[in-house]
Amino acid sequence: MSKPRSQSKSASRPGPRPVAAGAAPPTVSGRWLLKAVGGVILAAALCLWGALCLLFWQGSWQLLYHPTASLTRTPASIGLPFEDLAFATNEAGIPQLKGWWIPANPTAHFTAIYLHAADGNLSETVDALATLHAAGVTILAIDYRGYGASQPAHPSEKHWNEDAESAFHYLTDTRRISANSIILVGDGLGANLALEIAAAHPNLAGVLLDQPVSDPTRAIFNDPRAHMVPARLLITDRWDATAPATDLRVPSLWFYLDSAQTNRTTLPISRVTSPKTVVWLSTDRNQSRDFSAALTRWVDSLPSKPAGH
Repeated sequence: MSKPRSQSKSASRPGPRPVAAGAAPPTVSGRWLLKAVGGVILAAALCLWGALCLLFWQGSWQLLYHPTASLTRTPASIGLPFEDLAFATNEAGIPQLKGWWIPANPTAHFTAIYLHAADGNLSETVDALATLHAAGVTILAIDYRGYGASQPAHPSEKHWNEDAESAFHYLTDTRRISANSIILVGDGLGANLALEIAAAHPNLAGVLLDQPVSDPTRAIFNDPRAHMVPARLLITDRWDATAPATDLRVPSLWFYLDSAQTNRTTLPISRVTSPKTVVWLSTDRNQSRDFSAALTRWVDSLPSKPAGH
């Protein structure tokens, strides 16, 4: 009798090869181990560098902007009547911006939007606002998002531009004030912002620029940590004053501290072709009579138009 077919097939299959007595088990080459360890180290380094890029991107704004939330002083501290404002509501109906409305006498021709510097909040502007008010203008002074009582947010050039535009539209759309009776006033980095907004609105009455910052992003890109990451790809803020100075079409008043460190040939005023007045101060604005006198003369020289209140 013949064997079943299945048994004959299994019988024909080769079995496992016997391992010779004393033979070494399979090993991994040293070259392969070195490549594996190198790959792990490279992956870890890339992860660490990526984390560093993320941290720099998230925190670099603090190198340029230094906001504070607590308001420690108001115009009332120097006897200046004012009104608290909240405007620029979001989709949920929550006002994003807070500010002060400081009215001048009813015959005032101009309303100023005051844009403060990168440090602190409106508390630090009271003396400057008093000087501006003394020149006979009504004032809307705002805190950007992330500053004072305005909604929390990380400051940036984009956010500042949006906030300044919101202030402009609050005056023109809500208070029905004509653009040709609005003056932009900026201090420090706020002056750089005022220049950008004024270049975009050639129908404004004028713009006052109090010591705009030369190369403001130097604080970011010269930081030692910026040399470890592609900072110029991660950060979008530029604050380049050249283009808006070239595009400016409204009268402008510029204040600078006259010091040996100031290179006048590199300042954006050299690009301005519209009517401009440049005042070089020997001392700080709040201690200079030249500032107040030049401010009053400039405001009085602007074409008078109804303020549209």
